Amino acid sequence: MNKKERIVAAIENGTVIDHIPADKTFQVANMLGLQNMKTIVTIGNNYPSILVGKKGIIKVQDKFFTDDEVSQLSVVAPNVVLNIIKDYEVVEKKTVKTPDELRGIVKCNNPKCITNNEPMKTIFHVIDKESGILKCHYCDKEQDINKVELV
Repeated sequence: MNKKERIVAAIENGTVIDHIPADKTFQVANMLGLQNMKTIVTIGNNYPSILVGKKGIIKVQDKFFTDDEVSQLSVVAPNVVLNIIKDYEVVEKKTVKTPDELRGIVKCNNPKCITNNEPMKTIFHVIDKESGILKCHYCDKEQDINKVELV
């Protein structure tokens, strides 16, 4: 074996989240609640990456993320790649894209918004995916996706 190689155990079934910007790796892990998983979770950070400079990678044994979890992921780290692993093989690759609408994921930063004063889910329309501009469905306040607070 080449001394420069590092072997990270392959997973039999589960998900590999790849191309996470290095400064977002632990935020992704926390948001997905990976510290509470009972299966094997491998977190690597600061790997060299042509796409993002330095990247993180997270491998989660026996976990396949729901659409809601993927939507949350799109807020924190859009454009990460999910590799779905079955029987040690990549059976599907998905690039996470920010959806047109975010429900119950982001908090409105307008203190007067009804969502901050009544028990109800927030709804944001993604009005500019390129710049990451969200607009609250209820109060029309615009927010930068990079500065939002998660619910």
